[in-house]
Amino acid sequence: MNGIRVLVLSGGVGGAKLLRGFYRVLAPGSLAALINTGDDFEHLALQISPDIDTALYTLAGLAHVEQGWGRAGETWNFMAGLEAIGGETWFRLGDADLALQVERTRRLRAGETLTSVTRHFAKGFGIAAEILPMSDDPVATRVITDEGELAFQDYFVRRRCRPAVRGLRFAGAANARLSDAAHAAFASPELEAIIIAPSNPWLSIDPLLAIPELREALDSATVPIIAITPIIAGRAVKGPTAKIMDELGIEVSPLSVAQHYGDLLDGFVLDSRDAALANRFAISVGIIDTLMTTAEISDRVARTTHCLAARFARESLDSH
Repeated sequence: MNGIRVLVLSGGVGGAKLLRGFYRVLAPGSLAALINTGDDFEHLALQISPDIDTALYTLAGLAHVEQGWGRAGETWNFMAGLEAIGGETWFRLGDADLALQVERTRRLRAGETLTSVTRHFAKGFGIAAEILPMSDDPVATRVITDEGELAFQDYFVRRRCRPAVRGLRFAGAANARLSDAAHAAFASPELEAIIIAPSNPWLSIDPLLAIPELREALDSATVPIIAITPIIAGRAVKGPTAKIMDELGIEVSPLSVAQHYGDLLDGFVLDSRDAALANRFAISVGIIDTLMTTAEISDRVARTTHCLAARFARESLDSH
């Protein structure tokens, strides 16, 4: 593999669409992604890693694009059989997806790390990129709601994000460590940019930022760090981002997202529908259609973000 040129911090569907763009426009082996594992949980005695699987399926060309999760061409015999005997069916696992969950669980119980297992799956799918969990240590996103504290999947899938969010905590994050592979991605001599994907900042990116070693790696990074907006024209691209912002008393605006990331950022990619906001940012802004409804738009977003990072790097050299 080549050295890592772009490192993306990512959650689920929105992040995976951006990864698809970078994967298509960069040379093989040049992309690494640190994926949120705060959503991971045990279900039906299986270890489930939803955001990792979304990244794997997307880059392998196996994702169910319209559905937004799972695999295309899936069959549901397992779920039908489970329902017939009164089992829990609120979290849907298709037959092909189930095979991956069983094999992940087997390997983890045999002593492999999540990083090792994920690399094995990526290789099997023919993916020439580093898809890395944010940590091999368990971190669990807990959603504090007006109906009590809920495990993430209880809030997100079982309860369909209905309870009002009052806060979040990331159990285990303070003691979680970065893997050697993650450290190597940050230390790549070819690294040109660190990108924060247009994933939910509070549910999908904050679990990564809650890991002290990961936050320290970002704080000490010498390459530009750029975030891409998950908010377009006052609405979330996907999922409950806008709902959560409103419930936490935060203005539903790309400006709020940039302010949330604060001093981490060197730049921000704003959607063209919000171009009028550009002069209100305290950092440099790139403007493009960020609604990645096609692979070609994902490519353009990736290229624009990469070019913005290159511009920052040149300006930094010129200033010295």
